[in-house]
Amino acid sequence: MLDRSRPPTAPGVSRRTFLRTGTLVGAAIGLESGLAAAATAAGTPAPRIRRRVTLGRTGVEVPDIGFGTFSLGETAPREDEALIHHALDRGITHFDTAEGYTKGRAEEVLGRALRGRRHEVTITSKFWANPEDSAERQMQALEESLRKLGTDYVDLYLNHAVNDVERLSSAEWQAFTERAKRQGKIRHVGMSGHATRLGECVEYALDHGLVDVLLVAYNFAQQPSFKDNLKQYLNDWLPSLDIVTAQPRLPALLARAHAEGVGVMVMKTLKGARLNDMRAFEGPGRTFAQAAFRWVLSEPSVDALVVSMTSREQIDEYVAASGSGDPDREDLALLARYVARTADSTCVVGCGTCAGSCPAGVPIAEVLRTRMYALDYGLPGIAAREYATLERGAEACLGCSGAPCASACPAGVPIAELARDTARRLGRSG
Repeated sequence: MLDRSRPPTAPGVSRRTFLRTGTLVGAAIGLESGLAAAATAAGTPAPRIRRRVTLGRTGVEVPDIGFGTFSLGETAPREDEALIHHALDRGITHFDTAEGYTKGRAEEVLGRALRGRRHEVTITSKFWANPEDSAERQMQALEESLRKLGTDYVDLYLNHAVNDVERLSSAEWQAFTERAKRQGKIRHVGMSGHATRLGECVEYALDHGLVDVLLVAYNFAQQPSFKDNLKQYLNDWLPSLDIVTAQPRLPALLARAHAEGVGVMVMKTLKGARLNDMRAFEGPGRTFAQAAFRWVLSEPSVDALVVSMTSREQIDEYVAASGSGDPDREDLALLARYVARTADSTCVVGCGTCAGSCPAGVPIAEVLRTRMYALDYGLPGIAAREYATLERGAEACLGCSGAPCASACPAGVPIAELARDTARRLGRSG
């Protein structure tokens, strides 16, 4: 249970300065980046997955923390194969990939790394199936994924990044998945999503019995318990935070899915992953990521999470949160600090309030998403490719006053400033 005793404050320091400069958690949990160092200290056992769960009625068992391959194969495929082996050594046995990740290289790297060990793991792959894609075209995409992965089946196959119910209601998608299941090429079917119409799509999928599993964007700030605890525990010292919650219906929909036996996996649990902003406030055995994982995994309707892993140290940090119990007051302090530090600079995934506010038609949320890949994720190559796929970039913002979108974000994100920065970083001429 959360200990709600008030943490000490430094005399003469305003609450906002206190939160911004880092006095709070320093005494309580130390100032070192901690977990990676602690995990490798002499005599300290290596962290391992400690909790495994069954995804609803599927019967598929996975670790509570799975390996996301979003950037796998981007720079050093051979090193990434070794990274997967390290994850296996730590007890990670679920891998989430997609045919489009790093132009298909992610599936290839994963397939090579799992050669001879396929029986030890479960795999999710995904395909962006549009209504106009024939069942035959979708089968070809699946078979290409199977070839790259070096397997004759995937455990979970998802319609990727769904933001339109027509992609789920498509007779071609349904015919394809029924046929692929019958042939044993996929065991269970579902959808992933993180955009503005996610709630609508999840509800449609549940109403029509179209999914065995869900993979959705979900983080601590979307849980009612997080905001309730902020009010009860931190209200007297924390600066007033107007937390913008995307997808307010999502918690109830996930609870419904869980009750109906649909497996629930979540992603984007780090709410932007700006770890570089948090290291000074972390300590041995307690990092922002671990706090975020504990919080979302404490939600009864959430079975497991998937997160991208890009180094051995990161794997060890993440795995240490597996089965580590409910969050406590120090976790809440870390999460609250993160929200305060990023609330006015990080786009809320799935919000979409700014849509249509740009007279030049700049897709603001998508532009800022590519900026997140470049800066917060440290993946400039992927960011540039994603930016290049946008129908419109942010070049129009370079000559704009910023007035049209100045008040479009309920969180106060300076849209024009960040969009201009994105155009300069990732923009294309002409």
